[in-house]
Amino acid sequence: MTEAPRTHAPADTARLMELLSVSLGVYYGDFTVAAASENLTVSQAKTLATLRRGPASMRALAGHMTCDASNVTGIVDRLEKRGLVRREADVSDRRVKNVVLTAEGERVADAIRAGMGTTREGLDRLGDEGRACLYALLERVFTPPPAA
Repeated sequence: MTEAPRTHAPADTARLMELLSVSLGVYYGDFTVAAASENLTVSQAKTLATLRRGPASMRALAGHMTCDASNVTGIVDRLEKRGLVRREADVSDRRVKNVVLTAEGERVADAIRAGMGTTREGLDRLGDEGRACLYALLERVFTPPPAA
């Protein structure tokens, strides 16, 4: 009995990293164009996307965006001026300022995601089962395990 020929060689880590790089390049390009369509920089749009998950302190935003807190202050200042976010004192520590999306900020964050046609089309090609599988794999690879 002969085996059917393989269509793909085994996926070693280097090949997976290369494919992730290509995927992220497409995603980033799509995100950049969608952000620009809302007159936002990538950093501003990334801040909105981060806040779409829930309020965050200025320090947490800086960590998530891997930039200095002073950069986040400027980004948040510009978003606040446009009415997309607001600062609120933390209920447990009044010295800490949390950044919260406004209703308009939610609308813009959703519009950016909706405007990412190339990414959407690629994910739609997977179908429900494929998307569920990809979700599980990405969560397994990129979500840190709970602290012991």
